[in-house]
Amino acid sequence: MDIKYDKIGTGYNSTRQADPYITDILLHFLQPKSEGHYLDIGCGTGNYTIALANKGLKFTGVDPSAKMLAEANNRNQHIHWLIGTAEHIPTEDMVFDGIIATLTIHHWTNLRQAFDELNRVLKDYGKIILFTSTPEQMEAYWLNHYFPKMLHSSIIQMPSLSTIKEVINQTGLVITHIEKYLIQDDLKDCFLYVGKNNPDRYFDPLIRNGISSFTLLANIEEVNQGLSQLKNDIERQSFESVKNHYANESGDYLFITIEKK
Repeated sequence: MDIKYDKIGTGYNSTRQADPYITDILLHFLQPKSEGHYLDIGCGTGNYTIALANKGLKFTGVDPSAKMLAEANNRNQHIHWLIGTAEHIPTEDMVFDGIIATLTIHHWTNLRQAFDELNRVLKDYGKIILFTSTPEQMEAYWLNHYFPKMLHSSIIQMPSLSTIKEVINQTGLVITHIEKYLIQDDLKDCFLYVGKNNPDRYFDPLIRNGISSFTLLANIEEVNQGLSQLKNDIERQSFESVKNHYANESGDYLFITIEKK
């Protein structure tokens, strides 16, 4: 069982909070029923689970990290928290009216098995809302300029959009909508590209500690060198040229809506 996030559970919620804008988009695509039952797979400490439950929805959260789930339970004991993975969800068949999966697909060990399992626990006509980034998008992050090895390690663990589409087609599920997401300046959930428009955010060790790429995939020497170079570029007013070099139309992340027809 993958329990990577046990290593960064402490202090995680100080920088990883449910972003209101992302929460609203998840709600919009999920189109929940008031009497429905919903799943947050890879829920972590329950940020989006709780945010959506606070809007009146019944949610279950599943995550492999006992440490993360203990924190989630401390925050909301009315939600059902379960230890499990996308490949092994400890519930009966066709339990959920909808599923959200935010920034978690790259931790799944077997995409086909995971989508088969999500299909199993999802009711007919239910929806799965993925929030993720693709290798193509991540290759256009200006972070590659300062932390190339870390970004390479991050990119190679991400399934491509074509791979996601291929696997989903094999399960009988159907992708009905794909929408690009661009980093907002007031982003409250400090995930990897949070500093796209505000590079100073990466100088905060709490923010870096809440990002798995910095905590689990990075070399300390490269991080220190990259931060030093980034600081110098900002002071010399050359950062914008680096950022502009990576400008693109691919979006920073994707919302993918999948339906069980």
